[in-house]
Amino acid sequence: MSRVLLASNNQKKLEELRRILTPIVPGIEVLGLGDVPPYDEPAETEPTFEGNALLKAHAAMAATGLPSIADDSGICVDALNGMPGVLSARWAGPAKDNHANNLLLLGQLADVPDERRGASFVAAVAFVRPHAEDEIVIGEMRGSVIRELRGTGGFGYDVLFAAEGYDRTTAELSVEEKDAISHRGKALRALAPIVAKALGG
Repeated sequence: MSRVLLASNNQKKLEELRRILTPIVPGIEVLGLGDVPPYDEPAETEPTFEGNALLKAHAAMAATGLPSIADDSGICVDALNGMPGVLSARWAGPAKDNHANNLLLLGQLADVPDERRGASFVAAVAFVRPHAEDEIVIGEMRGSVIRELRGTGGFGYDVLFAAEGYDRTTAELSVEEKDAISHRGKALRALAPIVAKALGG
């Protein structure tokens, strides 16, 4: 069985990767950080999603020797010149408090009219392994920031984001609906055949 490490403690991200990768790479075992000995995770100091994803993937591979996948993602709001961007998880401070982040973003957009509330969720997913070139893919989901928090699924900014063509937030979509359109879903589906080829699938 091939093994790959997702450099994340986020159980929902782990489940998402397993759902998308397993049908494409039969027999793969996707591990999370809880499945390997602890190591010092790097601070996300890069100015781009791609840079942070590569930073985390390289640290995971160096610590474990396993082929490693890492992502960095966030919401880029048109009216805020693409912010929060790479600062999405820490927008309201270093505590990575999703609710505080959401309330701050809603407050910042309070006076912005509906037609100017466009935004994108962006995900960069990196795949690194010993003695091979780094692979990185980008996924994007366009939509808009609504004016209230709605839904109980997903995580992060899902409760205030409605994807193009949907009148529900991504926190109100089923897992299958969200996987089909999400930024991370798109990136992981693009990465899956690369992982399959690299791991002999």
